[in-house]
Amino acid sequence: MRDPDELLLGFARALRAAGVPVTQDRAQGYVAAVAELGADDPRATYLAGRATLCAGPDDLARYDQVFQAYFNERDGLPRARPAQATAPVVSSLPATDEDGAGDGSDAEVVRAMASAAEVLRHRDVASMTAGERHRLAAMFATLRPRPPLRRTARHQRWRRGQVDATRTLRSSLRRMGEPAEIAWRRRGTRPRRVVLLVDVSGSMSGYADALLRLAHRFTQAYAGVETFTVGTRVTHVTRALRLRDPERALIAAGETVPDWSGGTRLGETLRFFLDRWGQRGLARGAVVVVFSDGWERGDPVLLGEQMARLQRIAHRVVWVNPHRGKSGYEPVQQGVLAALPHCDDFVAGHSLATFAELSEVIARA
Repeated sequence: MRDPDELLLGFARALRAAGVPVTQDRAQGYVAAVAELGADDPRATYLAGRATLCAGPDDLARYDQVFQAYFNERDGLPRARPAQATAPVVSSLPATDEDGAGDGSDAEVVRAMASAAEVLRHRDVASMTAGERHRLAAMFATLRPRPPLRRTARHQRWRRGQVDATRTLRSSLRRMGEPAEIAWRRRGTRPRRVVLLVDVSGSMSGYADALLRLAHRFTQAYAGVETFTVGTRVTHVTRALRLRDPERALIAAGETVPDWSGGTRLGETLRFFLDRWGQRGLARGAVVVVFSDGWERGDPVLLGEQMARLQRIAHRVVWVNPHRGKSGYEPVQQGVLAALPHCDDFVAGHSLATFAELSEVIARA
């Protein structure tokens, strides 16, 4: 028997794929409503979805169609899919007609699909439709984040570098004093901690879902990644993002964050982060990445002071602005102007392509 939450989240994904704009908050509300009414009542499950997942009357007809296709009316379980026959092996050669001339239709289809995926990689996340966001969510798996490395005090064997006198001497003694091959060593490396601060205020609402998916991808790629959301408060969401399934991880993060689409007080929240976590060691020697558009409602002078404080203890500070890569953008926001003097990198973060570039910036830090 599958977990009820897994079934409900799968239905939310199916509804999003059908074109209904199911957001993270609505999916979270749907799971909570079904838990309150009882997952064993199909009628309650149906009404809870209509009340929480549909944004308006235009979504109701499509909701009914997806509900009928996804759930069995008798017991509320997904319908069993018929076994599919093994797909025939398709030759990689282009199709030919009787005269042996290839029409190239298969190649054109492949190129069209590749072109559509490439266009989607460079699209602004905030301007995507619900269907495009659903396809983009699957494309996050193509990202391959690599951890930044730092030198350690310990040495390791290597092909060149410093002469390892101890190993060289021991090898010579095993040969009864005969000259032995010279052993070499170098200082070892280990992953450097990465701290992600994701702005979830109202001005960043169009990018918050994609940025948390990116944070989930980093968390799943390697250990040592800590994620916080900032807005009017600071929330530690690393534990939620450690769930393997991205949809379940984002739902868990949504249940943890109390200030979705609220105001922006970066100076105060950054001071709270440094006092509670950063100064004690979490940000010390780490690569700290701030995702924000810089619309600061608080005192920009306080933000500048806290960014200077962060730069003193962190190894590198990266500011990711979703508007950085857009044509005609100028950093005129008070928050950005206060923070830029204390940032090592100022990069764009509005598309999957810029997320891949950001991954390389972090890996080289």
